[in-house]
Amino acid sequence: MISSVILDEPELEFGGAARHIDPRFGITNYGPADLGAADAPRAIRVGLVGPADQLDGLRRWLERCREPIPAKDEKYPHLFPEFPGCDTDRGLHTALVFSDRNTRAISSRDLRAIETAGGPAALTKAVSIYADEIRTLADENRVDVLLVARPEQLIDTTSRSARGPKEADELPARDTLDGPPPAQFANFHDLLKARLLHLRQPIQIIRRSTWDEATRPPEGHSRQDEASRAWNLHVALYYKAGGVPWRLLRSPADLTTCYVGVAFYRSDDGSSLSTSVAQVFNERGDGVIVRGGPARISRTDRQPHLARADAHALLVHALDAYRREHHTAPARIVLHKTSAFTDDEAGGFQDAADERFIDTLEMSWITSSEGAAAFRPGDAPPLRGTLVTLGERELALYATGSIEFYRTYPGMYIPRPIGIRPVTHTRNPRELAAEVLALTKMNWNQTRLDGRLPVTLRTANQVKSVLRFCPPDQAVATRYAHYM
Repeated sequence: MISSVILDEPELEFGGAARHIDPRFGITNYGPADLGAADAPRAIRVGLVGPADQLDGLRRWLERCREPIPAKDEKYPHLFPEFPGCDTDRGLHTALVFSDRNTRAISSRDLRAIETAGGPAALTKAVSIYADEIRTLADENRVDVLLVARPEQLIDTTSRSARGPKEADELPARDTLDGPPPAQFANFHDLLKARLLHLRQPIQIIRRSTWDEATRPPEGHSRQDEASRAWNLHVALYYKAGGVPWRLLRSPADLTTCYVGVAFYRSDDGSSLSTSVAQVFNERGDGVIVRGGPARISRTDRQPHLARADAHALLVHALDAYRREHHTAPARIVLHKTSAFTDDEAGGFQDAADERFIDTLEMSWITSSEGAAAFRPGDAPPLRGTLVTLGERELALYATGSIEFYRTYPGMYIPRPIGIRPVTHTRNPRELAAEVLALTKMNWNQTRLDGRLPVTLRTANQVKSVLRFCPPDQAVATRYAHYM
């Protein structure tokens, strides 16, 4: 029997164990979750790399962000709040520190070489030039995060050999690994990050239109209001510097949980579905990257799957990474996957949990869209948190939609629910969906409360966009901060 319910908006934890549903209001009122902790970043040493004519303006804008930036308008004060400023006595309670010594300008000669190369060659040239400058600055070990201003005129390209996603779990039924690979889209962000995964310091790439009001965003991109741009950039820098902007609520009675996301991606030439990837998170949002073994497209459902032994090995490696990070084993594993579970996959994951004496393993297939739709009286879309139970193991959850706290629907298109398909019916559907909804808020690339996918799969998709450029034998960073 079909039924529906509206879930409460999950709260997050901030400084002093205070709670709020919105990351921006929580940080403004209470500070970040690690406020007062010995390892919280009180100062973030930022290295700057980019064209000389951008670096001065970028630095002036970041200095301006030490003080509050007014809200966009008064009509939706909760959707577009002011940025409180970034300094040791407000907001994230940290200061961004710059110096000429930690600044590397891309020379005019190198910028001309990028421009004259044209097409895919320009992208390759730009990545090589920037990577050399970034490595030089990183090797001096005087910065915590590297802020990279990308070339203003550089155009990302489409080619068969440049990249790898079409997403493996979105392959059309006619696509086979025996035929020619689909056209691939290469971009500066993914190529540069793949080249620099060996560095200790994460990098943050920024477009000129983010800080320069006179520069139009690239075609197909819209520009947020200035306060929102400041929010998103500073939270990302804080997280990359080792800070904890916010965390999930956890009762002392709750089991210690390891959240794992499993996704798939093609090799960079598009010829094979070579590797699966898992992200391991805890309630703080600490992310650890684990690469798995080969996957295959099933002729039955046209989705990627793992052999039983490879599923077992993947989860064992994830648990090993969790133990190295936290010096203990979790009491509970929540595993999200971008394709349906085969019996071999479920069995392999269960074998790994049993081998490590973990009693609770919850596995769910999370779909990016769901065929069912909900409606409510009037013209407004369904509320975020609307949960429709379609069957014993088939749920539709609106992670985007109208939001009472914002007093509006903040999206541009009709919201679609995500699907939740648990492997076994061992948990109350409402509790299962509420946890997924809370995990949609663990996104340090944006500070609104309405992420669409849980952090497990959102970051799995982000990571595989970078890893597709890395050979299987390349050593890669284990912190999620290097991929976002």
